Amino acid sequence: MIEISNLSKSYGKSKVLGNLNLSLPSGKIIGIVGANGAGKSTLFKCIHGTETFEGSITSEFENLRTKIGMLETNPIMLSMITGEEYLILHCNARKLPVPDLKDMNMFDLPLKKFASNYSTGMKKKLALTAILIQNNEVFILDEPFNGVDLQSNLKLKSTFLKLREEGKTVLISSHIFSTLTEICDEIHLIKDGCIKLTATQTNFNEIEDVLISKN
Repeated sequence: MIEISNLSKSYGKSKVLGNLNLSLPSGKIIGIVGANGAGKSTLFKCIHGTETFEGSITSEFENLRTKIGMLETNPIMLSMITGEEYLILHCNARKLPVPDLKDMNMFDLPLKKFASNYSTGMKKKLALTAILIQNNEVFILDEPFNGVDLQSNLKLKSTFLKLREEGKTVLISSHIFSTLTEICDEIHLIKDGCIKLTATQTNFNEIEDVLISKN
């Protein structure tokens, strides 16, 4: 369980998040939606520990950041590093043994080729593979379905559902609302820097109606 209390974040005079409160239980897939600039990515970075903030984020873990796997919207790959080396670096970062990467290559990526030459979708799949190898307890996924082909999207959904079965916490943002309704246990709408509406599977349509009315 992760508890976020009175979370606020500003960039200069621009307030992005203001007194946001949110609970992220284990064994659940939680969706986050909102307009562009609503603060979804900023919230994710605050939870991950890559942004400073006011308020508090607490969890059962002594060092939450070492338990989080973060997938950014557009993962950045270092030049002259192969996909295989990228995965090994992620294992080394957590002092974990390197598994048989052929067995872990669920997307059939060309691991011997430079990752910086991958397509956008391939980079995203490589970054996801890396955080899965780390066996994290919390997964923060910023637009994981963007730029990914249909077959891989199906694999992603299956993977996220498996993580839920394993008791992991999965936090996802997506502009494809129907994708979230298929896999999420609850969805939260961010507006004006805080959570404005929360829905479970029985009333996801309430959030969808709000999103449609704003378009």
